Amino acid sequence: MGSHRRLAPSGFDRGAGAAVSILSVTAAALGAVPAAATPYDDTRATVDRLYEQAEKATEAYNEADERADELRAEVGIARDRIARQQERVNSMRESLGSLAGAQYRSGGIDPSLALLLSDDPDDYLDHASRLDRLTAHQAGELKALQGAMRELAQDREEAAGKLRELETSRKAVAAHKKTVEHKLATARRLLNSLPDAERDAYGRASRYGRPGMPDLGGAGAASARGSAAVAAARSALGKPYVWGANGPSGFDCSGLMQWSYAQAGVSLPRTSQAQRYAGRQVPLSEARPGDLVVYRGDASHVGMYMGNGQVIHAPYPGAPVRYDPVGMMPVSSVTRV
Repeated sequence: MGSHRRLAPSGFDRGAGAAVSILSVTAAALGAVPAAATPYDDTRATVDRLYEQAEKATEAYNEADERADELRAEVGIARDRIARQQERVNSMRESLGSLAGAQYRSGGIDPSLALLLSDDPDDYLDHASRLDRLTAHQAGELKALQGAMRELAQDREEAAGKLRELETSRKAVAAHKKTVEHKLATARRLLNSLPDAERDAYGRASRYGRPGMPDLGGAGAASARGSAAVAAARSALGKPYVWGANGPSGFDCSGLMQWSYAQAGVSLPRTSQAQRYAGRQVPLSEARPGDLVVYRGDASHVGMYMGNGQVIHAPYPGAPVRYDPVGMMPVSSVTRV
């Protein structure tokens, strides 16, 4: 689990102050357009930073949740194994108990006296030797099973400890998400408080979805599964961005990629960080429809290349699955599944 930076309040407070100054001071009083440019830029930078932090938190949450599910399965398997071993141990104990009772009833006297009283000393010695070997063998098996049971119990406890730790971590990430969601809501209120012209200017400058079907050119996917994934991603256009969701009614960025390729019969990892290694990396200049385009150095965002410089992706809360230019933010890598 990666660590998360605390969201610095100072930048956001500066953005809020910028909105107040924009709303309360007229253009005539400012006297010059450049005076309003600095607070506007600060507001945009604050909102962009919050969106980026939200995406990082979501991918961290997805990773923690996936690992918790894996540990739950491992703990269940360990418990089943322990139960089966316990049944074998119980069976051995019953067998050894019966054998001990028979020994007591038939051989509970001094071995030398039993030998003296035996009608056939050779048969007695042979029987006693076999009995000793059998008893030692069963006792050895019981000891081995008890040791295995102790080891499995330790494994179960370790797995349960890991599960508790990951559950705690997942809750921490979820709490962090709530903090980011609060900041995003504040950012949206800040943007909505701006004059229409400046709000529109922000929309044009930010990652802004195409209003209609863009020209995707004539390039085809590199494989049949890529074509199927492209068709699935297109069918998700307009679906809402939802924290930690992988379809079919809502998606986060990596959830959309996982769901789209699942429709093509391909199982992708859950997070954008893992998806970047889910295939062969190719140069951006050679990208084909269906390729995964991973963004930022920490691989915290991912989209699907659709052709002619366009990707489909789930951007951030409040923005539906949509087309955007492939260069909307720094490209880290391109993966061909």
